[in-house]
Parts: sequence; structure tokens; C-alpha cells
Amino acid sequence: MTFKTIQRLHPAMRDDIGDLITQRPVPGPHVEQIDPFLFLNHHGPQVYPPHNRGLPFGPHPHRGFETVTFILDGELAHRDSAGHESVIGPGGVQWMTAGRGLVHAEISPQSFMQAGGPLEILQLWVNLPPALKMTEPRYTGLQANDIPVVEADGGKVRVHLSSGQFGGVTGPFESLTGVFLSIVEMKAGGELYLDGLLDRNVFLYVVRGVIEAMPDTVSAMHLCEFEPQGDELRVRAAHDAVLLLGHAFPINEPVVAHGPFVMNTREEINQAIRDYQAGKFGS
Repeated sequence: MTFKTIQRLHPAMRDDIGDLITQRPVPGPHVEQIDPFLFLNHHGPQVYPPHNRGLPFGPHPHRGFETVTFILDGELAHRDSAGHESVIGPGGVQWMTAGRGLVHAEISPQSFMQAGGPLEILQLWVNLPPALKMTEPRYTGLQANDIPVVEADGGKVRVHLSSGQFGGVTGPFESLTGVFLSIVEMKAGGELYLDGLLDRNVFLYVVRGVIEAMPDTVSAMHLCEFEPQGDELRVRAAHDAVLLLGHAFPINEPVVAHGPFVMNTREEINQAIRDYQAGKFGS
């Protein structure tokens, strides 16, 4: 048994969307993906004033992958062409399988636009293998109290388990491809240990704080790219920290992306555009 070690650190790059503060560690100058994890936007943290315009993500299409959205602070309203609708608050998670295609909007509820308040959101795109690219769309939104919290290291580590298994607990979201995803809170000096990672890619993004993972110290807003070898992971918090942690088997297939569509060939992208323009994603 051997520990996974960091191959390279990738800082999040600033790329604001209007007045929404946005940092993006992947894709970046030196990393296209951590297969199957394609894309991460870190919105905020920031405080919106009263009578704001809210989030700018009006109706837009997707095909070929999944979006998993972690609401660390604030509120997020979801509505899509498959008929799903919810408003999720702090600590909640929205998991949408775009599959063969849908149109959705991610906006601020009216109450947030009127009153304002703090906002911090992580949105992760998770690829689907070719056999599942055209699966039926689905969506689940869960509030914080629906997501189990598993403690480790005497309570110094709290794993908010969205999917997969940890400490004998199974997360409430069912991943089509066996993806583990969680938000991890760590007190200074706390240690997190995972095993069973053979042949799985680890996605570890430091939202806040400072951690130590072999052999590096990693500060906030950095993504760790690990060597593929190893089946264990050990992380220690040098200061209080918050992490986005995932792991999954790589898909190892070509990725062809065009805006909101992620497929395996250029022709599949062209077909997605034609299908969207023909109204086949709904409205």
C-alpha cells in the first residue's frame, strides 16, 4: 500500500462573470482535466448588497456530463426543461445529470435579490462515459440537513458526504459512475485518511485554509494533481481548512467540448448544436 503524492499544484485563475467573483483552477494553463473531473468554478466569497441583480446564469443548455453544485453560502434556485425546480440554501448540493440534453437556469431567488447577503458556490462538471452521454436527464437538490456529516480524527475532520462511502456511511446522491464527492471541514492539526484509491483519480481543491498533502503544503484556491500511483491519501490541516474532495475511475476517452456541450467527437458536438437549435432539449 502506497500514498498518492502531488504531481503539480494548479492555482485558480481569476475570471469574473459580471460582478460575480469567479476563480477557476481547471481547466487551466497546465491542466485540461482531472479525468473525469472537467471544470470547476469557485464563485465568491462575496457579499451582495440589497436590491441586487442576482446570479447571471439564465436559461442555457447542457449535454454529455453532470454538474454538481455546492452552495457554501447564500441560496441558489434551479429550474430546468425536465420540470425540476428547487431553491437550495447554505450547505446544500444540487446534482444535475444533463445526459442527452436539457436547458436549465441557476439564478438567485427573489428573496436574495431583495435582501442581499453572502454568497459562495462551487460548481463542478463531471464527465460521463460514451455509453451514458445520452442518458435520461435527472436532477436532485438536497439541503444541508439531508447530507450526512461523518466525523474523523476525534471530530477535527467533518466530511459532508454527497456521494460514495466514508466511515461506513453512504452519501445520498447516486452517482452513475461511482464518483465520490464531499466537502471536508478540517480543524488545524486534523488528519484525513482515505484508502481504496487504486486506479482512481483524486480531485482535491482547497477552498479555504492551508493543508499538507505529500509532499507539499497547499494554500487556498489551489487544485492538487496527484500522481496516478498509490491507493491511500493522507491530508493534514496546517490551519483550519475547507476542501472539495472527490475521486473516481478515469474514463480515458477523448473529450471534445464546445461551450455547454461535452462529447467524444466533433460530429457529436455538431449534432448537439443542431438538436438544441431544433428545440429537442425542451425549454
